[in-house]
Amino acid sequence: MMDRCSFIFSEELLNYKFSSHHPFDQFRLKLTVDLLKKIHALDDNQIITPRRATIEELSLIHDPSYIDAVNKAGHGKLSKEIAENYGLGTEDTPIFPNMHEASSLLVGGTLTAVDQVMTGQATHALHLGGGLHHGFRGKASGFCVYNDSSVAIKYLQMKYNARVLYVDTDAHHGDGVQWSFYDDPNVCTLSIHETGRYLFPGTGNVNERGQGKGYGFSFNVPVDAFTEDESWLDIYTHSIKEVAEFFKPDVILTQNGADSHYFDPLTHLSATMKIYREIPKLAHEIAHQYCDGKWIAVGGGGYDIWRVVPRAWALIWLEMTENSNCYGSLPHEWVDSWQKEAPVTLPPEWDDPEHLYKPIPRKAEITEKNLRTLEKALYPIRNQKKSETIS
Repeated sequence: MMDRCSFIFSEELLNYKFSSHHPFDQFRLKLTVDLLKKIHALDDNQIITPRRATIEELSLIHDPSYIDAVNKAGHGKLSKEIAENYGLGTEDTPIFPNMHEASSLLVGGTLTAVDQVMTGQATHALHLGGGLHHGFRGKASGFCVYNDSSVAIKYLQMKYNARVLYVDTDAHHGDGVQWSFYDDPNVCTLSIHETGRYLFPGTGNVNERGQGKGYGFSFNVPVDAFTEDESWLDIYTHSIKEVAEFFKPDVILTQNGADSHYFDPLTHLSATMKIYREIPKLAHEIAHQYCDGKWIAVGGGGYDIWRVVPRAWALIWLEMTENSNCYGSLPHEWVDSWQKEAPVTLPPEWDDPEHLYKPIPRKAEITEKNLRTLEKALYPIRNQKKSETIS
């Protein structure tokens, strides 16, 4: 029987907008929705309108004084000095009108997805407006005002008593989510990201394994710059399978940043659309293997909003709905209608051409280095299994 799926969306989500020149642009949501509708893969009856998160729900993670500061900032009632103490009004996270209202809707969208899945209204739910994984308890960071995934995980624990596996495949380390649950053995975080030696936020080292009762439930696999599809997928396949087998979650929450692609202007990886086909396939498999299908997916990074994000994010929904209508040419109506606005030439097909870029001269060295990193990251799990086998 086909899984029941919910797609969380409303045009109001586009109100989370820092400026017309800021790299974080929620217009990518509209492009993705239009692509799915053009191939008849998304019906209006599958779209669920997000609600706003309440102050109480935001306070599951965020300090009330910070929430108040965000609210005041969005209405021009916060001084520049106080705003900067909260990470607001910076180059990364500028203040914009009605910031609290837009940000709480984004969080509420992820909570809407949670309720859809945990009450049985849907087996899987997708909220591409979410995935803002850098927000901290009392500070904005890296384009993120509130941390919807952290709030959602705490909500899953409080309301549904669930053990949560959080899998983050954004090119940037999922620091805000990791630190929120660093001492919690009932939340397991797995982040596969570009090494912090070159990229914000500079965290996500292999030795960040948790603390206290949460030690051993934080996994990080920082891959080297210029990592290509084969190495990236090898890392992802082994880590998600082994971590899921170790943790045995009740529900899986995946953050699906689409910024590991070669075209992304803010990162230094060399992946193509090949990884964005496989990421949701394995997540889908893990959800059914351990969680009775319970899978909540959110968006995240992705700064080539024309050539990369719509294709990558559409593939998540197509996997959720077991829709195979995603090979060959993109619909001409979609390409033709948006090419007039796009500053780049839109791709004609779902997949990238074989030779998208010149060969990476250090490919073998990068691949070997990534394998050593994977071995270090998964050492506790593999060592434990080895000990159990011997005994």
